[in-house]
Amino acid sequence: MGNEKTLEHSQVEKQHFVEEVALIFEEIGLTRMAGRILGWLLISNPPYQSADELAEALQASKGSISTMTRLLIQIDLIERIGIPGDRRDYFRMKPDVWAQLLQARMSQVTDLHQLAEEGLELLENEPPELRQRIQDMHDLYSYVETELPILIERWEQKRASGKS
Repeated sequence: MGNEKTLEHSQVEKQHFVEEVALIFEEIGLTRMAGRILGWLLISNPPYQSADELAEALQASKGSISTMTRLLIQIDLIERIGIPGDRRDYFRMKPDVWAQLLQARMSQVTDLHQLAEEGLELLENEPPELRQRIQDMHDLYSYVETELPILIERWEQKRASGKS
């Protein structure tokens, strides 16, 4: 009976974790169900899951799972794999997905930096106090645009050396 309570408690904790991941990815712009799939694939054992397993674990319809796994494949967060001798498709997180996700954000950083430069040009003849908001934006995104690639490179070197 003690093991049942621990197992039940563990399931509740897993569901809570999955929901936290879903909420974060919803804030980023994905649907909550896409976030739930990502959350489950982060902690599932085995690390690959069939659509039926995802539907059961997430208490979702197969249609919803199908739609969201297609979306997550398109945006390069998960991949579809096959297992020899099994006719079903399975889904798993893509290897190195987190560094790739961060690199994808770099284009947004660059866009924001360029937008800030345009804003500074637009306000070129305005008093400094009116330019300060856009100047702060420019300075931050200029810095991030320079430093983020270095940070990603250092992370990749650290992983390659086995010291992550």
